[in-house]
Amino acid sequence: MQSTIVRAKRSSTDLGIIPELLKLMKPRVMSLVIFTCAVGLLTAPNSIPFIDASIGILIVAIGAGAAGALNMWYEADLDKLMTRTCLRPIPRGKLNRNQALYFGVSLSVLSVVSLYYFTNPLSSFLLFFTIFFYLVVYTIWLKRRTPQNIVIGGAAGALPPVIGWTIATNSLSLEPLVFFLTIFIWTPSHFWALSLYKAKDYKKAKIPMLPITNGIENTKKNIFIYSLLMIPTIIFPYTIGFVTELFLILGLTLTIYYNHICFKLYKFKKNKFDIKTAKHVFGYSIFYLFLLFVLFLLDKLI
Repeated sequence: MQSTIVRAKRSSTDLGIIPELLKLMKPRVMSLVIFTCAVGLLTAPNSIPFIDASIGILIVAIGAGAAGALNMWYEADLDKLMTRTCLRPIPRGKLNRNQALYFGVSLSVLSVVSLYYFTNPLSSFLLFFTIFFYLVVYTIWLKRRTPQNIVIGGAAGALPPVIGWTIATNSLSLEPLVFFLTIFIWTPSHFWALSLYKAKDYKKAKIPMLPITNGIENTKKNIFIYSLLMIPTIIFPYTIGFVTELFLILGLTLTIYYNHICFKLYKFKKNKFDIKTAKHVFGYSIFYLFLLFVLFLLDKLI
């Protein structure tokens, strides 16, 4: 009787680890990966069966989750120091680093091999490169060494829609570069806005984000500059005939408003920032990127 109770408790504990493992995969990031990957796939010039498309997108999402787990494995020492990350599974003691490492590596291998089997070698290679770049280049090499960490590291987050395109086409061309550039140019202003009002966290964890290394004024200026760079980024797909006037007009409208709030943040008192405006820039930037990819999709469907 007692052994039965012990086995039941152990089984309950084993099942209780599943939600924590899912948290390692950064579900919110995965949802963005699923969406941008789907847009890349659906806007490709040739279509593939619904089941094949769904499997491909799911595998890419698992790969993104694997990268998230490996990121939490490596950064467990930093996560416990920051209010934004201290409630993640490892700092809370729900999982240990070895569990995160084994889980992340297993999912990485599974996703890369599965994508090779179900789609094509090009997509599989790009997924492998995305995981490698996020873990090794961004997390291990750049993040603790340079304030440009998020600029270069943004390449990893910009690849899922490109993979969506290659799942459908098994080829690369100028068009998927549009998706890559949109996310790559968008990333710095998004994260630097966050780093302004989370600077104490980053300083405590000794992560050299721009407000810490270059100061508030320089950070505000760079946020505004990168918001302006979104203008040619939005115009580019129109110049190569990838989108119509619908995307161009609505995309520029969204971008000009983004420029406005970034300029408002920049013109605040010298070497100071308004926390409400910084949070507004950060929050709107997420909505802005989502709407741009909605527009990419609508432009092709209408």
